[in-house]
Amino acid sequence: MGSMIDFKRPDGSTCKGYLAEAGSGKPGIVVIQEWWGLNDQIKGVADRFAAAGYNALAPDLYKGRVTQKPDEANHMMSGLDFVGASDQDIAGAVKHLAAMSRKVGVMGFCMGGALTIAAAARVSGVACGVPFYGVPPEQLADPAKIKIPLQGHFANQDDWCTPEVVNAFEKKMTSGGTKPEVFRYDAQHAFANEKSPAYDAPSAKASWERMMAFLGKHL
Repeated sequence: MGSMIDFKRPDGSTCKGYLAEAGSGKPGIVVIQEWWGLNDQIKGVADRFAAAGYNALAPDLYKGRVTQKPDEANHMMSGLDFVGASDQDIAGAVKHLAAMSRKVGVMGFCMGGALTIAAAARVSGVACGVPFYGVPPEQLADPAKIKIPLQGHFANQDDWCTPEVVNAFEKKMTSGGTKPEVFRYDAQHAFANEKSPAYDAPSAKASWERMMAFLGKHL
């Protein structure tokens, strides 16, 4: 089990986050929340990483706010400063983990998947990225500028991060000279979230195993 900590952002202010430690010198992974906030499910993902030998830090992008209501989650996501979340909160989390880990990757789900791609394009010190069913707008992150290994997991039955959006992202990133590893699942958005009605156990298991093999290679 991890605990809440304060860590420094590049601008000198602090951000809270949930840190689950595996030990000094272990690889690090920043876990980025869904639009619900830093809830127990995301903390559980960090704990799962720690059990697998990773120092995991999940930054609290909503500053303590958590919801189970889609309308409220959409409101909070719409009000989020995505540039600040990427360039300050996530960058600070990467730097914090870098002080205790040999290499640091970034991963996230839904909104966190989009921010994973943003961090891959914008944040220094990131060794690799694993987005789940999320792609940011190009004004936030140009896929062609991503130069680190990236493995994406996407749902074919997704009306937010649609297959067309995924195809365009893959094509644009490849055009920049770095081809992402992309997996598509015959499932719905949020298939990896065991608390979601869309949870699909076979897809969740396959995506986690593929991710762990990818992180083992690059971290």
